[in-house]
Amino acid sequence: MTVFVGTSGWQYRDWRGTFYPEGVPQRLWLEEYARRFATVENNGSFYRLPERSTFAAWRRRTPGGFVMAVKAPRRLTHDKRLREPEELVAELMGRAGELGDRLGPVLLQFPPSLRADTGLLDAVLACFPAGVRVAVEPRHASWWTDRTEAVLAERGAALCWADRGSRPVTPLWRTADWGYLRLHEGRARPWPAYGRQALESWVGRLVEGRPAGADAYVYFNNDPGVEAPRDAAVLRDLMSEAGRPVAVPAAIPEEGEPAGQDGFDSSHE
Repeated sequence: MTVFVGTSGWQYRDWRGTFYPEGVPQRLWLEEYARRFATVENNGSFYRLPERSTFAAWRRRTPGGFVMAVKAPRRLTHDKRLREPEELVAELMGRAGELGDRLGPVLLQFPPSLRADTGLLDAVLACFPAGVRVAVEPRHASWWTDRTEAVLAERGAALCWADRGSRPVTPLWRTADWGYLRLHEGRARPWPAYGRQALESWVGRLVEGRPAGADAYVYFNNDPGVEAPRDAAVLRDLMSEAGRPVAVPAAIPEEGEPAGQDGFDSSHE
């Protein structure tokens, strides 16, 4: 089991002067981020799918072993509401595939109003190429059925475990031989931080019953006030103390390319 711990996004203005030192230009924030963490969840792709060239540039600018999870565009999950997925999934993978060995899981986050339709879920998952890890984050209670769990397991997709208020808001199904966790908002101070006890509880859930060789991807989405990178660093240390291999940053390439505004994710869910 290797645990990849990072944050949901990396370009937040209130991280300037705290997580990112003064004097480091925003166009180099990805390189600076990759010196601290070995993975990031790109949620800017939810709002606007970057061009192939942008994904390729992100690959060149990050070190070997770095993993970028990619949130599927809202056109697929929110606008089309999972219907007619073939072309949209092909476009997503055609562009995100430029990450090469940096590509991590693809996250499908459903709108809260989307009720369960396991036929649509199965059809969407069938569109992804073999070998692509897909995590699914439903947000309507109608999805919590045996049939949903079975479809995810049959397709090898992971149920995205989600936390809000320092407690699970999804079932803790293990539908794949790897896991995916998003932590949206803790209850500690300052808001929306997570306390050590809450993080220790998540370490226990991640470790319990999971094979030693299983990977887990953990992303903190509580970015205000720089709480996300702080909490991510604590959880990473706790996982290491629990005896689980944790992905750590590697050396940064000597030359990087600016990401431009394609890499800016100013808001997220």
